[in-house]
Amino acid sequence: MSTPVNEVETVDPTPAGTGKGNPKTASAAAKEGLTGRLGSGLALVIAVMWTLPTAGLLISSFRPEGDVRTNGWWNVFSNPSFTLDNYRQVLDGSSQTSLTDNLINSIVITVPGVLIPISLATLAAYAFAWMDFKGRDTLFVAVFALQIVPIQVTLVPLLQLYTDPPFNLMPLGGREAPAGGLYGLWISHTIFALPLAIYLLHNFMREIPGELIESARVDGAGHVQIFTRMMLPLMAPAIAAFGIFQFLWVWNDLLVAKVFSSPQVQPMTVSLQLLVGERGQDWYLLASGAFVSLAIPLVVFIGLQRYFVRGLLAGSVKG
Repeated sequence: MSTPVNEVETVDPTPAGTGKGNPKTASAAAKEGLTGRLGSGLALVIAVMWTLPTAGLLISSFRPEGDVRTNGWWNVFSNPSFTLDNYRQVLDGSSQTSLTDNLINSIVITVPGVLIPISLATLAAYAFAWMDFKGRDTLFVAVFALQIVPIQVTLVPLLQLYTDPPFNLMPLGGREAPAGGLYGLWISHTIFALPLAIYLLHNFMREIPGELIESARVDGAGHVQIFTRMMLPLMAPAIAAFGIFQFLWVWNDLLVAKVFSSPQVQPMTVSLQLLVGERGQDWYLLASGAFVSLAIPLVVFIGLQRYFVRGLLAGSVKG
């Protein structure tokens, strides 16, 4: 049987194994696998395992003291019993186990612990990004390198620095807890946050087109006007994103608070740890106290969520 002259055998020029000529690419196959039944089932299992401890903690926070001490939280399904006494003890200011003062202390510690490093970091980031001075690059590398210094190795030197002249920072309640009080906590959280804050905000500032800065200088604007009228509005998403991270870090901090706080200004994290430690007889209040401590960060994150997402995506797309 003869082959027609007009029919020409075509050969695929795509090399074998590249996947470019296949109808289903590797990315499409991976996407199909992740969105298929197996991937969805695996994601569901992970979500349940991730949520189960939190659900148990929530259920325990509403169980009576006797039930919490004698059996596990899963027994609530066979013998349901709920009470609000745990939250009353935690929130009642007249109770010995009240955490109201510690909740206020956490707010007083966290708000300046967020605002102070952000204020200093925005100024420093602008200087590193748009001001030309001698040793700028070397100083920026030194600031960036401070991120690798473990917090643990700085606690004792900072403690000595706070107690010795010229600082002489003393706790609000007296000299029985050197370097305690609010000032030591504010300064410590600021020191630990500045390297990362400066690095992140500097990188965001460098994404801003230089033509905007040059046009503002041509119009006679100085560094102060450029920073306040141009940079701050454009940096709002990045500042909000870092502010959320810093808020969560300071609010959930235990190590720095244990070292530098005095009994009069202990935050929630220290008090919750004491419920299990020195005052172990009150450990059944740990679940309700944890959810009281969780409420404010949750409100802050939900309120600033849109800025958080914009801050994470800032600079990822040019145009």
